[in-house]
Amino acid sequence: MKIFVLTLALVMYALIIAFQGKKSLITAVAALIVTAASVFIPQSIFGGVNTGETLSYVFTRVVNWNVLMIYVGSMIIASLFIYSQIPTRIADILIDSAPNTGIAIILILVMTGIISIFAENVATVLVMAPIALALCRKLKADPTYFMIGLAVMSNLEGTATLIGDPPSMIFASFAGYNFNDFFFHEGRPSIFFIVQTGMLAGCAFFYTYFSKNKESVSTEKQAVVSYFPGILLGAMILGLALLSLSHAGPEFLSGLLVLFLGVAGIVWFKVTQKKSARDVVTLVKGLDWETITFLIGIFIVVGAVAEIGLLDDFAAFLSKITRGNKFSGFMLILFVSILISGFIDNVPYIIGMLPVAQALAHGMNVLPELYMFALLVGSCLGGNLTPFGASANVVAIGILKKEGRHVSFFKWIKVGVSFTLITTGASSILLWVLYGML
Repeated sequence: MKIFVLTLALVMYALIIAFQGKKSLITAVAALIVTAASVFIPQSIFGGVNTGETLSYVFTRVVNWNVLMIYVGSMIIASLFIYSQIPTRIADILIDSAPNTGIAIILILVMTGIISIFAENVATVLVMAPIALALCRKLKADPTYFMIGLAVMSNLEGTATLIGDPPSMIFASFAGYNFNDFFFHEGRPSIFFIVQTGMLAGCAFFYTYFSKNKESVSTEKQAVVSYFPGILLGAMILGLALLSLSHAGPEFLSGLLVLFLGVAGIVWFKVTQKKSARDVVTLVKGLDWETITFLIGIFIVVGAVAEIGLLDDFAAFLSKITRGNKFSGFMLILFVSILISGFIDNVPYIIGMLPVAQALAHGMNVLPELYMFALLVGSCLGGNLTPFGASANVVAIGILKKEGRHVSFFKWIKVGVSFTLITTGASSILLWVLYGML
């Protein structure tokens, strides 16, 4: 059965790499196969002696509904926040207050990262792209590096909080982290500050590109549609922070809270904004449902891999490779994660590797955060390596193509490799200081 599950998982990953556009269908089929195998051979993979018990086990214990509820709710709130034009208004203020356009561009990149903490990366790039393109037209400048900057900065900051990106939500569920733990965990600065170190390094990197722009540019102020989506966003952050202080099932309640706020936002959109049913359907259909179905399939397949003991076997194999050396294990996880995430989706990789990283840390008697954070940093920042390493990268290239700017693979990696190495290096140094030098 181990050979069967391993073969199925490897075939699934290979097909995902080969057919990115069909990844949801591929994972769904793989999940159905592994579930059916467990049904026909009771307790061979998942718990349960009959079909009902097996299916109940899969859909209540293997599929993480809390992560899915947080993702759906936060996507709705992020879409409404972008609709409100609040981000565009803030960007206009930043441009007007900056002493020159070089500083203004850096501030916009920082703002892109900040928005990406709370909103999906692709949505963040889409809302910031018109601002970047308008500024470049006024300067009569090539927008290529500005657009690449939007993509890579949004990918970087998505790791910083529980609601930033699916990998962070998955990590939080696996490690038992609440919203506040992303800032401080057991008295130590946590992943948020590790990522901010990378952001500062990234800003310094892009300043070398844009510091020569000394002109001053004014903008026309964009009117805000409504501040209510901003209130929803604030309520979500505050609610998650308060639930983090509670010990009464905060993980389950956090998903319900975010989903409730998302539904409240849809009601506001329909009633207060006087939108038609078609507008509401368009908003809901525009959410990233593909990732939701993809996550469900991945949860089931990787759950099977974990249940049958393959992840423990892999952790033991890695321990032999590193010969029990803490720093070797740290560097191995970091660089393998960067390379893999530069070419494939980091969600299945994160789900599969978190238990491995934890088991490897326990086997070496080191803090599990050292290896799990290395996994997060490497896999999330590694997506910046290539033009297809993250969805935000693909969207940025598509926007540039419409502007008549072709971005080749080598033109992207000219920026992507340097940015990835600099930001990952800065983040990993702080990570090692906080969690490795003990």
